Amino acid sequence: MITTRGGDGGETSLGDGSRVRKDALRVETYGTVDEVNAVLGLLRLHLDPEADAMVARIQNDLFDLGADLCVPGAAGGRLRVTAAQCLRLEQEVAAMNAHIPPLRSFVLPGGSAAAAHAHLARTVARRAERLVVALAAVEEVNAEAVRYLNRLSDHLFVLARRCNDNGARDVTWVPGRG
Repeated sequence: MITTRGGDGGETSLGDGSRVRKDALRVETYGTVDEVNAVLGLLRLHLDPEADAMVARIQNDLFDLGADLCVPGAAGGRLRVTAAQCLRLEQEVAAMNAHIPPLRSFVLPGGSAAAAHAHLARTVARRAERLVVALAAVEEVNAEAVRYLNRLSDHLFVLARRCNDNGARDVTWVPGRG
């Protein structure tokens, strides 16, 4: 059943069954990870099959990350984001970046629809990363969660450049132009 009425009082259940306010930092954190995932769903509408497959894997990873973040403490053998998932992102970034010329200016979000959506996802991923760091300052958090989101924002930046004809259609910053 979708409608349980359990949250009508402003509380929700964490993965360990404990109840917290819906504005708790942990809930805000995994809610923002869910927001990244939703933006990636929009991005996928504009991608070629190879990029779509990468982003589909990332969406699955983000559910793993949400499951990791929704359970406070060590919690034994729960699902966790792993170093292998971070490594896969690094490898994909390196493979994409091998075909893209080095930057000569800051890149503005835009160019193609796919690139714009990738940049939007990147900024939401950065917000999620900041929230995980804030949560880790007050509660135990899997260190791979921060690493994963940091790698993800890099991945989305390079993917945006790939979506702009490997950087040829990047929109670049021109200082002082208004």
